[in-house]
Formats: sequence, structure tokens, C-alpha cells
Amino acid sequence: MLPILSAGIAPGLALLCYFYLRDRYESEPIATVAKAFLYGAVITFPVMFLQYVLEEEQVLSGGFLQAFLSVAMLEEFMKWFILYYLIYSHTHFDEPYDGIVYATSVSLGFATAENVLYLAVHGVEHAFLRALLPVSSHALFGVIMGYYFGKAKFGKSHLEKNMLFLAFLLSFLLHGLFDYILFIETTWVYYIIPFMLFLWWFALRKVKKAHLLTEIYHRTKA
Repeated sequence: MLPILSAGIAPGLALLCYFYLRDRYESEPIATVAKAFLYGAVITFPVMFLQYVLEEEQVLSGGFLQAFLSVAMLEEFMKWFILYYLIYSHTHFDEPYDGIVYATSVSLGFATAENVLYLAVHGVEHAFLRALLPVSSHALFGVIMGYYFGKAKFGKSHLEKNMLFLAFLLSFLLHGLFDYILFIETTWVYYIIPFMLFLWWFALRKVKKAHLLTEIYHRTKA
């Protein structure tokens, strides 16, 4: 069990540390980040239960509906819900880049719990591929969601609702596309490589923009 726990937890923690350490100004309290991570882990269980029910009842048939509705919509909405109701108004969420820190924490909490459960059932030999694809993609969806949460809280007030909607919409669409690619049984690898390269590029671009917004925010505050 120890190898499964180690292999299941390590990728999520490594990615969380990467995005956490990229905070150039006031680092978030580790306890608060850990809580966000645990929130993400906890929501894994109701989400997986709902997905199981939908699959057993055959409510959604076909790869497209399963990818976008059963997987992407459920998972990204639950992350969005946690971020909005438990973190968005938190006093430690006090600069634009913090949206990325907390959103990746929630996303990686979810991804880590899901990863441990998957490896416990299917075997630790899947750990490397799981780290490269599902775990890292959850982190990147979190970066994108968190960027727009940061813009919603610290940008123009009349655009707040639009930014919050974009936080969900973009992460949902990208997540749905990711899962739909995986449903292509024989040729998925030809699509997933360029998709992941694009996702890393797009997410790291949001990191740079969040740093710029944070710099402007601190400059105007001074």
C-alpha cells in the first residue's frame, strides 16, 4: 500500500509546490493551502459516486456526453463551487496570483485522491502515465480557473460575474476535450500530445499574466 500512496500522492504535491513557489510576493499560509487541498480531496468521493450512478443508470450514452457532462462538468463545477464559497472571500486571498495557488490546491487535492484510488484498483505500474496526464491536466485546469478567479476579485467590479463564469467555462471545456480525446481508443495518443503541449503553454501564459496583474496590484497599493 505504501508504494501506491507514494506514487499516488507525489505528483500532486510536486505540482502544487511548483505553482506555490512561483508566488512572487506574499506566500500563502501553508495551513490554508493544505485546507484547500483537502477540500479538493473530499469532493472526490461525492463526484465519483454521482459518476457511478450516471454510468450505471446509463443516463449519458456516448463518449462526448460522458466526457463533457459526467466527467468535466461535474468535476469542474465542484472545484468552482469550493473556490467560490469557501476560498474566494478568504482574507488570505489578497492578490491576483492567489487565485492560481488556491485553485491548483483544490484541483490537485481532487486529482491526488482520484489518483490514489485508481492506482489501488489498477496497479502502481500506471503511476507514470497518470502523473503525466490526469494529474498534471487537473493542475493546469486549476491554473486557468484560478487566473480568472484572481481577475474576478481584483479586476474591474462590473466584470466580476463574467470572470467567474469564464473560470468555470474554460476549465470545463478544456477538461471535456481532454477526456473526449481519451475516449478515442486507438489513436488518442496522436491527439493528447499536442493537446497537453497547448494546455501547458496556455496555463503558463496565465501564470505570467497573473504575475503581471499582481505586480500592478501591489504597485497601485503602495
